[in-house]
Amino acid sequence: MVLGAADLVDALSRASDSAYAAVSNQVEGTILTVARAASRAAAEALRPTGAHAEASLAQVLEAAREAAARALAGTTDQLPALRTAGVVDAGGAGLLLLFDSFLLVLEGRPVQAPPAPRDALRAGVQGGRAGRAPQQLVRADAAGLGEARPVEVGDLRYEVMFFLEAPDESVPAFRSVWGGYGGSIVIIGGNGLYKCHIHTDDIGAAIEAAIEIGRPREIRVTDLAEQVEEERWVRDAVVAGSQDEPPAEPVKTAVVAVGAGEGVKRIFRSLGARQVVAGGQSANPSTAEILDAITAAPSDQVIVLPNNPNIIAVAEQAAGCSDKKVRVVPTAGIPEGFSALLAYDPEADVDANADNMAAAAEHVVAGEVAQASRDAVTSAGPVNAGDWLGMSRDGVEVVAHEPATAADAAIALLDVLVLNGREHEIVTVIEGEGSHAADTRRIVEWLAEKRPGTSAEVHHGGQPVYPYVFSIE
Repeated sequence: MVLGAADLVDALSRASDSAYAAVSNQVEGTILTVARAASRAAAEALRPTGAHAEASLAQVLEAAREAAARALAGTTDQLPALRTAGVVDAGGAGLLLLFDSFLLVLEGRPVQAPPAPRDALRAGVQGGRAGRAPQQLVRADAAGLGEARPVEVGDLRYEVMFFLEAPDESVPAFRSVWGGYGGSIVIIGGNGLYKCHIHTDDIGAAIEAAIEIGRPREIRVTDLAEQVEEERWVRDAVVAGSQDEPPAEPVKTAVVAVGAGEGVKRIFRSLGARQVVAGGQSANPSTAEILDAITAAPSDQVIVLPNNPNIIAVAEQAAGCSDKKVRVVPTAGIPEGFSALLAYDPEADVDANADNMAAAAEHVVAGEVAQASRDAVTSAGPVNAGDWLGMSRDGVEVVAHEPATAADAAIALLDVLVLNGREHEIVTVIEGEGSHAADTRRIVEWLAEKRPGTSAEVHHGGQPVYPYVFSIE
């Protein structure tokens, strides 16, 4: 089958109409807007004008592409979430890439670079996820337990998606029920299987409505507030990284570390990491990004420190794609990454380094402080929205109820983690966004008084996820 210009116009029109029909509450500033603009421009380009003949497939495709690009640029000003992050709609950007790919195949035109973020619109908001917490705590945070303060990303905070096995005749009523729980609703499919998407503040109700008519599966929940913030965090790290090139001196074994925040990156560099890849809990780096860092590292032997449970598998995949000899030390957080680098010897081989660094990472005791955004029950007791949480790799250790401060939670956490009777312990305090000099001073003074055998070291990490991270050795 050969696709002609008229076929393309018909396909784009049908796609746009179907997309709008699938969404209960259409929101402009999304891929819907971009698809409609492309469809209309393609139809307009196809019509002969005056003595001109009908446009060619390439001309229609070019018109659709240019209209999509203009509509995509405008999405930043149409949605509060995009304006806050200073980015364009991701779905619309994907559609523009599709048009560029068509033009590459049809005319050999190079794919154009993606639009740059609008730096002037970036917002300094704060989140509160424990970046190296255990899996049960990560899931709790995904449900909204840990967040430093409210973040404006539109009216609805969570994105819920799943496949739903249900009778076709029950879906219209389900769509109507969902209309009362949120927005950006998309329900597409048929013959008993539907893909469902909603933005909502009530995760449980959205899923329970589906259970009443069928069986939801492959459920995924995304905290949109945290996603917006962490994307800003990663972009800032990338921009700053372009001004701070890694040392190029060859070594026997080089280290690639994952992290973000200018202070965190400086610490990794000072401890010997040759490459730092921007990434974190919800903005994980891709396999290609880690592989590029491995390739750029000045050695044929490389250690990778993922510094987050979600990134370990990606790091392993990148290691398997490299021609170099690569070992991944499965560090689950920034403190473990720091501790591993203390055992790093650039002149030792990769296997010896991997063993020593893994042992050092396992030895460290780590903790972090975050603020609860909703009521919950934890292993440390009930939590109310606004309470401060002190967490370790085992979960929530302490709860500091309002009007407590981050420093109160930090001190209570250190009271649990820094044991009496141990001499020469080092407590590294990493300040993030939301920390204050007075709070830090109070924490250090408490350590000096209550744990006189310890030595406190304070570093500014700049991480936006939590105001204080602790590494105890």
